[in-house]
Amino acid sequence: MVFEQLVLIVIDGLDASGKSSQALRLYSSLRNRGKSVCVRFHPSKDGFFGEEAKKFLYAQGKSAHLAAAFFYMLDVVRSILLFSWRRYDYVILVRYLMGTSYLPPPLHRVAYHLFASIVPTSDFMFFLDVTPEEAYRRILLTRKRLEMFERLEELRVTRQKALSLASIGRWTIIDANRSINDVEKEINRVLSTKQVVPPKRRGARAFQFLR
Repeated sequence: MVFEQLVLIVIDGLDASGKSSQALRLYSSLRNRGKSVCVRFHPSKDGFFGEEAKKFLYAQGKSAHLAAAFFYMLDVVRSILLFSWRRYDYVILVRYLMGTSYLPPPLHRVAYHLFASIVPTSDFMFFLDVTPEEAYRRILLTRKRLEMFERLEELRVTRQKALSLASIGRWTIIDANRSINDVEKEINRVLSTKQVVPPKRRGARAFQFLR
């Protein structure tokens, strides 16, 4: 019996940076190559924590701010603990560690390091970097209702914190101001040039499967 590790891919970034679009494109590409793939979006729509996180994103005030980030992190942990990845070659997680950037400083940095010490990480963690102005433009074109972090000033603050976290982690920062096709090519280039290695696990073996 030989144990192998699935490949963990993380796609994170500001709102409207193109995370979901890139995750779905990557999913289709891997499936077309005959790979089994699981995609998890956060906040999720199939559990209490995800629903609560989404609800607080539309609320106002400091308490709602903290609650949204708190439930978001619990939602990510739930994805890791409750879902079996035995059937999959790849798991793509959309919105992962960077949810901690929604917390006020310096709590965002403390929460990031704590979170990163618990959950699996990999060499395939992509931060899609888009300017706050471009993100806001896209949001106004596609949203009927804004979340608390989707206002221009909030986007500016969140981006600054997220980039500071990405610079100290195992992240590949990609310019997502470009076209969706150019961003997709860059992600695929990184995936093809980096050596595929098992995700680092500190604690639970949630991402190990038997083949």
